[in-house]
Formats: sequence, structure tokens, C-alpha cells
Amino acid sequence: MKRCLPLVAAVLLSACSLMPHYERPAAPVAPTYPVNDATADGSGAPAVASDLPAADTAWRDFFPEPPLQNLIETALANNRDLRLAALRIDEARATYRIARADLLPHLDATLSGTRARTPAFATGTGAAVVGERFDAGLALPAFELDYLRRVRSLSAAALASYLATDEARQAAQIGLVAEVANAWFTERAYAAQLALAQRTYEARRRTFDLTRQRLDAGASSLLDVRSNETLMETARASALALARQRAQAANALTLLAGAPAPQQAGDAAGDTLPDDARLDAMSALPAGLPSALLARRPDIRAAEQRLRAANANIGAARAAFFPRIALTAAFGSASPAFSQLFDSGGDTWSFTPQLVLPLFDAGRNRANLDLAEVRRNSAVADYERTIQVAFREVADALAARTYLGDQVTAQRAIQEAQAERLRLLTLRFESGVASSLDVLDAQRELFSAEQQLVEARRLRATNAVDLYRALGGGLK
Repeated sequence: MKRCLPLVAAVLLSACSLMPHYERPAAPVAPTYPVNDATADGSGAPAVASDLPAADTAWRDFFPEPPLQNLIETALANNRDLRLAALRIDEARATYRIARADLLPHLDATLSGTRARTPAFATGTGAAVVGERFDAGLALPAFELDYLRRVRSLSAAALASYLATDEARQAAQIGLVAEVANAWFTERAYAAQLALAQRTYEARRRTFDLTRQRLDAGASSLLDVRSNETLMETARASALALARQRAQAANALTLLAGAPAPQQAGDAAGDTLPDDARLDAMSALPAGLPSALLARRPDIRAAEQRLRAANANIGAARAAFFPRIALTAAFGSASPAFSQLFDSGGDTWSFTPQLVLPLFDAGRNRANLDLAEVRRNSAVADYERTIQVAFREVADALAARTYLGDQVTAQRAIQEAQAERLRLLTLRFESGVASSLDVLDAQRELFSAEQQLVEARRLRATNAVDLYRALGGGLK
């Protein structure tokens, strides 16, 4: 056995890896984000990307509203998709531990006893013999000398797969935070629109009652009554539709949170969508540079780890073409009686080196190598596509941010102009200059402008959330 040790040492020292050298593919995107001519904040200054990464902003700082924070915390604790992602990490970790264990020899303790009867014709003595044998020892099952790093390549692939799974869980967490925030802003927008529709309905109902009274007194026409009734019922239909949409948005929040969403305490203005100052702060999130996405976004890091795993599997597939060297050894003691098992003179040992050289496998090894290379190429394409998708998400969010601030400003100007128009027409109507139809038309357009303003503010809030998520924020 001692004569074999120099040979084994020489083989181990000459070990080499057949795994291809890993090189990160170049990012297939432009070096900077596209900059639009419009401004991000309506101040006349162009939107400039900053080196400050969004991922450094914790979600509790980005979403200071206590109800929203409670929802996000509930979702992180109870969301089933996130829980499945965590379980996949445990699965990948166990798979890696199994692969890593093959790098070290396994040692088994054995204890066996045998009792056998040999018939008379086989003993040569004319009498049957009953024999006993007991064995105890340590055994080394077939341990592969990983001189071509085949086992190490498999272990490296398992490690990369585990890391990719962990990155995928982080990406799922970021996505969940953004989904909860967007769903919450959507529910709050429906709440604001519902409150507006209910107030409008009550006001129009009072106007309708007054018009009927004037009709009874001969001071109004049936056309005025029906026109006011149409407006009143339109507001009522809008309120019912918004109540349904708000209930469905609350159900979506419940699904995301994994638990019943807490009821909102009232629908006052401060308890709906963020105000303009808050929206300005959210939309002012610095964009950073495209290269920062490679380190900040977990989905990109997960794609790169999958690429590393595919690269490592090529090394294992290449090593399958070469001989494998395995060692099997055992050392122990044997005795015809259990009480004498460890007495001197009963020592046993065995050492069995084995060399396996693949000669004919019907093209299996070649096909496995081709499969590993195709999967590596697919992983490269997946990595590049993930970067392109991430780049587009940031670019889209930046483009929307550029215009949504001005859109909210313009929509607020429309709403204020419609409110003033209604006030003036009401004065003209009371003076007998304008008709009631003009007033009704102004009421209808004001209601539409108010609803559109709420929707524009919701779009601005969700755009800020989308940009925060696209830049890798929401993990802390």
C-alpha cells in the first residue's frame, strides 16, 4: 500500500480542470440611459442620472406611510410565493451539500456475522460442517480521485445553482414590495375616486330634488329635471363601479399580503394618495448608471449564477471522456467467534484501486457534452436578455417620470379651470344669462377632470415605485 502513495500523490499534483474559463459576457445595452427632452420635474432642467444607487434606499424609508409599511411587513412574512422561493433555497442548499460531500472520502464502520452450513459431499470429511465468521472494520467505498476536477465541477455547478436560487428569492422580495405598494396606491386611488363620486352624487341628488320642486312650482321644465336626473344617476353608477373596483383591489392586497388586509381608517385627503410634495420626493429618486444594474439587481445576478453553473457542467461533461480512478479500501478484524473478534492475529485489510476507461457508450458522453454546451449558450442568451429587460424597465420608468409630473400639473390646471368655469356658469345661470344645460355640462366635465386628476396622481406614484424596483430597491 505504501508503494501506491507516491503514485497517488503524483496524480493529485498533476490534477487539472477541464472547466472552461469563465468570462462575464459584455452587457448588450447602451452605456447610458436615454434622456428625453422633457423634464422630470417641470423645472426646465433635464433629467440627469446620478451615481447614487436606488438600492441604498431601504423600503421603509421610501414608503414612510404606516399602513403601507404594515402591509409590506405582512406580505414579507406571509406571502406564499415568497415562502416557496425560500423553500427552493433550502432545496438548492441541500443539493449543494450533497455534491460537496463527494469531494471527501466516505468512511463506513462495518460489523457482520456469517453462519453457513457446508454439505458433507463438499467438505471431503464425510460430515457436514457448520461454520461461523465475524468481521468488524472500517471501509472506504469507491472514492474517485478527482484529478480532472469532474466532481469539483459538479460541486461548483451546484453552488452556483444555490446562489442563483438565493438571488431569485431576493428578486422575488423586491418584486413583492413593489407589487404591494402599487396595489395599495391603486386601492387608495379607487377610494379617492369613490369618495369624489359619492360627494358628487349627493350634490346632484340635492340639485335634482330642487329642480323637481321648481318644476312643481312652474319655475323649471321637465327637460331640466331629466337632465339633472341623468347626471345624478351617472354619478351613482360611477360610485357603484368604483366601489366594486376598490373591493377587488382590496382582495388583490389580501392575496399579496397572504393575510386579510387591514381596513383603511377613513378616506380623508391625507389618507388617500401621497400629496404633491411626497410625489416629488418619490419621483426624484436618482437613476444611477446602467453598469450598476449588474451588481444591484438580483435577477441579473441570478442569471449570471445560472451561467456559471452551466459553465461548470461543461467541465464535468469533458472529464467523462477520460479515465476515472477510484480507490476502495478496508481494514478490520475477522474471527470464527464473536468473543475473539478483536484478538491479535485476526487483522484483515484490502486495497482495490480501479481504473475505468470509457471505450464505447453509443455517443452518450458526446451528447452530454453537446447538451452542456447548448445549455451554456442558452444561459448566455438568458443573461443578456435579463440585462436588456432590466435596462428597458429603467428606461421606461425614466421616460414615464419625465412626463407624468407635467401631466399631473396639466390635469390639475384643467380641473381648476373646470371648477372656475362651473362657478362662472352658475353665476350666469342665476342671473338668467346662461342655460341650465350649460351648467350641467360644466358639472359633468368637472367630475371627469377630477377623476382624471386622481388617476394621473396614481400613475405618478406607481411610476415612482416601478423605478425604485427597476433600480434594485426594496430589498432592505
